Amino acid sequence: MPRTRDQLAARAAQELQDGFYVNLGIGIPTLVANHIPAGMEVTLQSENGMLGMGPFPYDDEVDPDLINAGKQTITEIPESSYFSSADSFAMIRGGHINLSILGAMEVAQNGDIANWMIPGKLVKGMGGAMDLVAGVKRVVVVMEHANKHGQSKVLKSCTLPLTGTGVVSRVITDLATFDVKPDGSGLVLIELADGVTLDEVAQKTEAAYEIAPQLKTVA
Repeated sequence: MPRTRDQLAARAAQELQDGFYVNLGIGIPTLVANHIPAGMEVTLQSENGMLGMGPFPYDDEVDPDLINAGKQTITEIPESSYFSSADSFAMIRGGHINLSILGAMEVAQNGDIANWMIPGKLVKGMGGAMDLVAGVKRVVVVMEHANKHGQSKVLKSCTLPLTGTGVVSRVITDLATFDVKPDGSGLVLIELADGVTLDEVAQKTEAAYEIAPQLKTVA
């Protein structure tokens, strides 16, 4: 069976490493904050000017003034610090963030990503996505494998306006996990979600990909 949103977030949390500074995108990536392994020190950074975010609050912990870049209420930790969005983007553009986990509407086999707008639909702005994909050391995409019409979101080339070109290192979907080849020539299928078959991935993937010799099946 395809992974649920929470299972996707748990799989994405496996990309974290001790001591990392991490930026989480809107949507499924925000759930990663609830799956940081016990004993691991990871500092979450938000474009709107916060370093050191805790998990989502329970109802009796909500502070309406304490939000992330996606306007969701969050909690602070003893080490939290606050600053201007200009300083926040200086951290991102200066290469001081180790990892960004982002959602996407489309990803291409060469590592291109489209995640900021659909033509004809009203958007509030591009947000921090373009800075994140350009300034962060490693970009991992977490998304559903197909859109609501059943069409692949893992493509030979993106059809929507691009956020960045050749910037994605790994793609984690509800069906599988792919690595982008360093030369941008295609994808490598490294994992299948538990209960998902190779045929199912092939039917729902437009992009060219190879199957890793040591293909794993994971939850």
